[in-house]
Amino acid sequence: VQLQASGGGLVQTGGSLRLSCAASGITFSYSATAWFRQAPGKEREFVASLGRTDGRTYYADSVKGRFTVSRDNAKNTVYLQMNNLSPPDTAVYYCAARPSYSDSVFYLKGADYNYWGQGTQVTVSS
Repeated sequence: VQLQASGGGLVQTGGSLRLSCAASGITFSYSATAWFRQAPGKEREFVASLGRTDGRTYYADSVKGRFTVSRDNAKNTVYLQMNNLSPPDTAVYYCAARPSYSDSVFYLKGADYNYWGQGTQVTVSS
């Protein structure tokens, strides 16, 4: 299984980025998926999750209303659309996945996931 995250970069405050996570060896439509992030000197934190089949989502309070997680089943790719970015959003962003038989979105811990992407750096300048 491989998860390939991409789309990070440098953006000014108020800007937008869309991260992508393409998978091989696992089918996202049969999986729960999530995005996490880790800022320098801080622990990894949950950002957003997407349920297996019905498209339910769950967001950390810090990104609610600004970030949107979605999936393209045909491309087996999960996205994180990030709008109105600010310097506290600066971090390495990781996608994660786990095979799932339920539509739960409440897999909020890193230990809940079996597979991880390599991370993509997002830097927001003030």
